Amino acid sequence: MSQAEHVSVLLEESVAALAIKPDGTYLDGTFGRGGHSRAILRSLSNSGRLIAFDKDPQAESSAEQFSEDPRFEFVRASFAEISSRVETSELDGILLDLGVSSPQLDNAERGFGFSDDGPLDMRMDTRAGMTAAEWLATAPEEDIADVIKTYGEERFAKRMASAIVKARAESPITRTKQLATIVAEANPKWEPHKHPATRAFQAIRIFINRELEDLEIALGHTVDALSEGGRLVVISFHSLEDRIVKRFMRDQARGQQLPKHVPVIDSDTGKTLNLVGKAVKPSTDEVQRNPRSRSAIMRVAERRA
Repeated sequence: MSQAEHVSVLLEESVAALAIKPDGTYLDGTFGRGGHSRAILRSLSNSGRLIAFDKDPQAESSAEQFSEDPRFEFVRASFAEISSRVETSELDGILLDLGVSSPQLDNAERGFGFSDDGPLDMRMDTRAGMTAAEWLATAPEEDIADVIKTYGEERFAKRMASAIVKARAESPITRTKQLATIVAEANPKWEPHKHPATRAFQAIRIFINRELEDLEIALGHTVDALSEGGRLVVISFHSLEDRIVKRFMRDQARGQQLPKHVPVIDSDTGKTLNLVGKAVKPSTDEVQRNPRSRSAIMRVAERRA
């Protein structure tokens, strides 16, 4: 899928949820191929500002389309680094569109998928860290099983890890289809309409890129970065991400849990966010247009005074 063909999930809903002020300052924490950023910029006046983060080198290349726009700034870094790049109370809105984009999945050379064979890389930031192939070559069987079970919620994780260790003893595992075949053969019960290696690939990708750890860190910095009334909009694509986002927003909205009869004013309870509406999922029409959107879920919160 080309950059022009890539369609951002819940595009209209997420931009509307930001409640954009024309002269405000906003952060697109996962630039991808610029779909959300483009929509945000259309809503900003000449005095508005958009900061976009992404650690993917191809995202940086894609961001050149906005290089002539003085309102736009691209930062090649993980959104976990928000606190080091943004001032306290600077932002009127933060958008995080999590997971992996269609261009990443569809580029076999990135190693995220297995529809086409490619090198087993899986790194979102190709400048740093070990590839999936390097990790699988040396990781203990117990660690591989734990990653596949924890991040992939795969019930046959132990069988898959055992198969991987056995296979690597005979030949290095360096290609995506090679790994997919090994994992598929270790899966005794294939789910309808889902490749038996899907959960394992998801798990290894999440682990290699520290996706959940970075999400926890980023969320922890969003409250300080938002101005009063600023919106936090997060789109998740699997249950592990959504669980983290839901818990964070809930806890920030509840504040410190004190005994019922303790005399304390509301501002002393540590409540930092108000929940905005209910969780939003793609419409039937959007899922039909873009099947990859079917697992998306969007949650919104607003910075309290």
